[in-house]
Amino acid sequence: MSSSSPSVGRRTVLGAAAAAVPVVAGLATPAAAAAPARTHRRRPPRALRGGGDLGPNVLVFDPATPGIQDRLDEVFAQQESAQFGSGRYALLFKPGTYTGLNAQLGFYTSIAGLGLSPDDTTIHGDVTVDAGWFNGNATQNFWRSAENLALVPANGTNRWAVAQAAPFRRMHVRGDLNLAPSGYGWASGGYIADSRIDGQVGPYSQQQWYTRDSVIGSWLNGVWNMVFSGVQGAPAQSFPNPPYTTLDTTPVSREKPFLYVSGDEFRVFLPAKRVGARGVTWGNGTPRGTSLPLSRFYVARPGVSAATLNQALAQGLHLLLTPGVYHVDQPIRVDRAGTVVLGLGYATIVPDNGVTALKVADVDGVRLAGFLLDAGPVNSPTLLEVGPPGASRDHSADPTTVQDVFVRIGGAGAGRATTSMAINSRHTIVDHTWVWRADHGTGVGWETNRADYGVVVNGDDVLATGLFVEHFNKYDVQWYGQRGRTIFFQNEKAYDAPNQAAIQNGSVKGYAAYKVGDNVTAHEAWGLGSYCFYNVDPTIVQHSGFAAPQRPGVRFHDLLVISLGGNGQYEHVINDTGAPTSGTSTTPSTVVSYP
Repeated sequence: MSSSSPSVGRRTVLGAAAAAVPVVAGLATPAAAAAPARTHRRRPPRALRGGGDLGPNVLVFDPATPGIQDRLDEVFAQQESAQFGSGRYALLFKPGTYTGLNAQLGFYTSIAGLGLSPDDTTIHGDVTVDAGWFNGNATQNFWRSAENLALVPANGTNRWAVAQAAPFRRMHVRGDLNLAPSGYGWASGGYIADSRIDGQVGPYSQQQWYTRDSVIGSWLNGVWNMVFSGVQGAPAQSFPNPPYTTLDTTPVSREKPFLYVSGDEFRVFLPAKRVGARGVTWGNGTPRGTSLPLSRFYVARPGVSAATLNQALAQGLHLLLTPGVYHVDQPIRVDRAGTVVLGLGYATIVPDNGVTALKVADVDGVRLAGFLLDAGPVNSPTLLEVGPPGASRDHSADPTTVQDVFVRIGGAGAGRATTSMAINSRHTIVDHTWVWRADHGTGVGWETNRADYGVVVNGDDVLATGLFVEHFNKYDVQWYGQRGRTIFFQNEKAYDAPNQAAIQNGSVKGYAAYKVGDNVTAHEAWGLGSYCFYNVDPTIVQHSGFAAPQRPGVRFHDLLVISLGGNGQYEHVINDTGAPTSGTSTTPSTVVSYP
């Protein structure tokens, strides 16, 4: 398709794709009535050790490893179309130079270099995502990642045709980057951070994209919503034509933790916070930050209990979740400042019996990164809670970061949660998330995978960079905290609403995709898009994509709403402002500045 004529529908028109044992203390003996009571206590659990082997689904290569391409091809053959499978893989490359490789990435596959700089690990070849498995349509190329590598593409251009939850971080492409599938079919992504692309980035058919704190040679085109913050070489601000939203810097950022090798030792690097960030963190060699030895981490394997994970945290260990699916029957509790919970290969946490999967205390500097929360069949009130309700401590010096932490409700099976992600701690940075109530797969239906709210922000001074939230039964995002900021938002309203009454919000037609609370006096957001595709009842009308109190301190820049092929319509863009969507033409209705 041409870059000037976005296709209708995205993945939407395609239909479906393919116990902890409590410690018992103080039990009286039968003779207690006749003798002094004696207390019998179980011995405390043996201390857990840090470090250890990363398990069978972490494949570590060095330049002398034989048969690398064959092993990459084996993993890809297994994962290429396994959209809702249980396979999880991390492909790790030690520093050095590799030649003649093409690492094709399927679902739940992460590839990463193990140097401190991307340039420490150079592949003369490609890291490829394409859409042959789905007839050239890239809109379901979810859950895969590339990090910390330098690429010299075989033909000068690397293809990275991804959709949501597929970050491209700390990458150096010594050539061009093509974000579209072969044949330039539908595509709906995506996210780049802390990367350098020496040549041109060509999104072609990509409907939206967010690029943060990077360096690019040039950018080819835009379809609906292309957002840049802190990007050297970004196109100038020009929304809506071309649809570029460009901020010179990112207000606050702190890159994702990553695994690397120092000699024969694995370590985890913790990048430092940047204020007013622009460009890559690694341009002058060693990045700023600190590191931890693997011995400070409990290296978890699938099958471990939540009680054991919590014991490790209580001992002062961090968590490294190796690839696989983890079931938890109680919340993983992160109570210590500075704790790192890092997943490899899309490690997936499933809460059982309606528990919250992970809860973070109101403490400084927690880093959550690189894992998927998959709702269980019993409704959870929340899946991720960052800070308890009412959290109020100042974390501006050392915020909590939530990076590449993804949520799925339904799709792989029945799943339900009232609220997916609750951000209660002040100054939290949510840097790239996709919070998704599934629209295809198994366990999908208006009431089957019921999930009313996607992301709820109660904490003040929260920043979201790269916020993807889709298909919730009511509000996708609700923001009640003061002084919140969002740079880039992508949304689709739920496809499967059975009729107008099902989405009626009092006297208002439908729930906004992004709602700022009535009591908020300061909020700012840039580059926000909401799409509707009400395919069960195309006559549904949504009042607006965005809703907020009308006051000077609540400001929006570069908003758009789109009806995909006329399946439902928006009356306005934000509140009562903005033209209605345009019938079946799939043409954005835009507002450049509000109020």
